[in-house]
Amino acid sequence: MNWDTVFAERTSEMKRSTVREILKLTAKPEVISFAGGLPAPELFPVERIREATDTILAERGTEVLQYSTTEGMPELRKLIAKRLSNDTLKISPENILITSGSQQGVDMIARILLDERDRVIVENPTYVGMLTSWKPYHLHFSAVPTDNNGMQVEGIVPLLKDKHKLIYSIPTFQNPQGTTLTRERREKLAEILVDNNLLYVEDDPYGELRYSGDPVPSVLQIEAAHRGATDVTGNVIYCGTFSKVLTPGLRIGWIAAAFPVIDKLVQAKQATDLHTSTLNQFISYEVARDEEFLNNHIAHLREVYRQRRDLMLKTMEDHFPEEVTWTRPEGGLFLMVTMPAHLNAAELLVKALEQNVAFVPCDAFFIGDMGHNTFRLNFSNARPEMIVEGIKRLGVVLKAAMR
Repeated sequence: MNWDTVFAERTSEMKRSTVREILKLTAKPEVISFAGGLPAPELFPVERIREATDTILAERGTEVLQYSTTEGMPELRKLIAKRLSNDTLKISPENILITSGSQQGVDMIARILLDERDRVIVENPTYVGMLTSWKPYHLHFSAVPTDNNGMQVEGIVPLLKDKHKLIYSIPTFQNPQGTTLTRERREKLAEILVDNNLLYVEDDPYGELRYSGDPVPSVLQIEAAHRGATDVTGNVIYCGTFSKVLTPGLRIGWIAAAFPVIDKLVQAKQATDLHTSTLNQFISYEVARDEEFLNNHIAHLREVYRQRRDLMLKTMEDHFPEEVTWTRPEGGLFLMVTMPAHLNAAELLVKALEQNVAFVPCDAFFIGDMGHNTFRLNFSNARPEMIVEGIKRLGVVLKAAMR
């Protein structure tokens, strides 16, 4: 059988994830990898998760091992709704759908909203996982430039002459750049959404991991305030996750949106996996419902990741050539490096791997023929001594490339 003749046409746009393919190259223990978007495994709350698992199996064993509702565990939906709510925004559990990681949420949003060849507005660069999921729909991606303050929102306005279905971005500690959309730009974005009845997907996997600077309200909150509303019946579909603050292995994410969106997503999820793992939902709930533990755990993550970010930035200043620049994130897991235009990050990666250090070239994150001279570094996963040694090695490789 010639399998290439029988695959659906849409599979021509399906590609293996650049990041995950590079991670295969970093499996050797001697490689210092800044490639993955990985939390630090030594910070996982293993003992607390073990205790939670023992508790729920002892108290509700038959329930946690059974099929569950597609919408998700009611207590977990209520907890997440409470965590997302504040004095000006009240979110109901009925506006929450539990997903198998926020990536599933991003994928299902395309299934219910996007038709073949729809137009979608994205920041440039954008999240490669979204591109991997959405490209099989043969979409037209309209790219909006970015700077150190996030997406240049004023760049959306000229695009509105053509009909676009939605806008997608990661406004807080963006992947791959680590940049954050300012409060002023969020206000402008909310105004554009409401005035043009345009949908917005706010992907927020890193929002709780802030290490410096002042917190900024989510676009979900700002858009509701712009409408003079206290609910989520507006134009924003919000994706969140526990993967970065508890553990990615549990694969617990969520979508917060107007009920008609949630209802349609439930239909899509029923056809996808019936429901997110019952056991993993119960474990996550048992851990997260202890607010004191969760808040202390997140505070500890922030402190450790802040130290690692600062160490990476300082070591880059000491060892990278002056022609190279990089972003300075206030939170999240990443920063992005920009080299002179004549250098190619994919070629540099080959040289870096010879020195047993790895990163992710960012060309796959860009719309259009751009980004070949950029690469992403992850600072959360490596221990301090590895950060110093890895950045020193990269500095040597960069200086050799400059020569």
